[in-house]
Amino acid sequence: MSVSEQTPRASAVSAVLATSRLGIPSVVFFVMAAAAPLTVVAGGATTGYAVTGIVGIPVSYLVVAVILALFAVGYVAMSRHIVNAGAFYTYVSRGLGRPAGVSAAFVAVLAYNAMQIGLYGGFGAVLADFLDGRFGWSVPWWGCALVGWALVGALGVLRVDLNGRLLAVMLILEIAIAVVFDLVMVTHPAGGVVDFATLSPSHIFAAGIGAALVTAITGFVGFEATVVFSEETKDPKRTIARATYISVAVTGLLYGLSAWAMSVATGPDRIVAAARADGTGLMFNLVAPHVGRTLVNVGHLLFITSLFAALLAFHNTVARYLFALGRERVLPAALGRTSPRTGAPTRGSLTQTVLALLVLVTYAVVGLDPILHLFFWVTVTGGLGVLILMAATSAAVVGFFARDRRGEPLWRRLLAPALATIALVTVLVVTIEQFATLLGVEATSSLRWLFPAAYAVAALLGVGWALLLRVARPRIYAVIGLGAASATVAATPRPVVPSAARPASHVRV
Repeated sequence: MSVSEQTPRASAVSAVLATSRLGIPSVVFFVMAAAAPLTVVAGGATTGYAVTGIVGIPVSYLVVAVILALFAVGYVAMSRHIVNAGAFYTYVSRGLGRPAGVSAAFVAVLAYNAMQIGLYGGFGAVLADFLDGRFGWSVPWWGCALVGWALVGALGVLRVDLNGRLLAVMLILEIAIAVVFDLVMVTHPAGGVVDFATLSPSHIFAAGIGAALVTAITGFVGFEATVVFSEETKDPKRTIARATYISVAVTGLLYGLSAWAMSVATGPDRIVAAARADGTGLMFNLVAPHVGRTLVNVGHLLFITSLFAALLAFHNTVARYLFALGRERVLPAALGRTSPRTGAPTRGSLTQTVLALLVLVTYAVVGLDPILHLFFWVTVTGGLGVLILMAATSAAVVGFFARDRRGEPLWRRLLAPALATIALVTVLVVTIEQFATLLGVEATSSLRWLFPAAYAVAALLGVGWALLLRVARPRIYAVIGLGAASATVAATPRPVVPSAARPASHVRV
């Protein structure tokens, strides 16, 4: 039997997880909750202004939205033919080969864990400040972070659609409050004049723009996770495409508008100083004189729930990556097991929970700053990893369709992904060159290379592990990237590993 005969009706997750539970709204809620609009606006944008000293943050969000929309063309086209929770890992495996795919998997696990765990710093610090300011309760940031950790761990093993409903409520409320605050800031401009200077295209060519762009990309991380939930959707081919485009459009416009609105309220020449002085409280301080205290308090609460929603969404993403790798035996098989009652990838979920606890304890013991050293440094490093993955995936789309056009038009299978690859690689190179600016450290600091180097190590380990599997465990190597079909293929005697010149769907075993 050919692999192609096995895969159309049985996908990687659907074979063992709950199926047909997510429609377009649920997937949008998941990925936009991971993008965490209010977290990006109140936390990411203001911290970006403060750390990088760059005023072009608003236009950076818009530029990145255009690049990611271009990336989504090929990404979505590939999702119509490959339905697998492994997302980047699967696509790179099928487009660039198994060693590259496992390398991408290792980078993905590191990047998404960085995004998820880094958010605990923001959640803990913001919640601790809120409790102290409103109730006079002095609670350490790590104590608040552990409360969020416990809740995320518990919800992570429940039904995926229940998580989707919780995220939907949080997301709608936080977008609404962000829009209201934007209108307040724009209608009360500094000096009585609405200034569009921070939206000027000239900022794209300014010194340090790489730092601004990766800050912006970090704000979008999560939209690409539509594919991670593809096999739990009711209609993957239609749902994933629409959810991806909706997520990019809504978040891009909201981020650009909100970052610009803050610069209008302070004045473009004062936005950096104001962000450094007020930190994550900048937006709330700017609207406080014009709205009631109750609305400001609601905004603070929604900022906290936004951070929590992002924590939960990224937790689900990491758990499904680990599930996909465990199912194909690239990682321990135990990670590929799910709960018979909820259909959730419980082993992957618990693994991520334990890892997050270890990092939180370490940061608490060492006494590092939760906002700068955990929330900002670690999440933007996660964004760098996702940028690497998107560049590799765009190239993989070109490689995949070069061997099998599958009825896709030239724009989807070649032109758009090729242009996206060029754009993403350019941003990646500039980002790495300017990583010191992003971290707010001296150009001679070893930290500027330490964080990017972690991905180089992960990528090399992935390639090495894949080559080891090819020699020592050829059956496992043969089914890398095949999803649910992997169990059937691996069980057959003498599997045939397809050549690089021929797509896996053509291989007979």
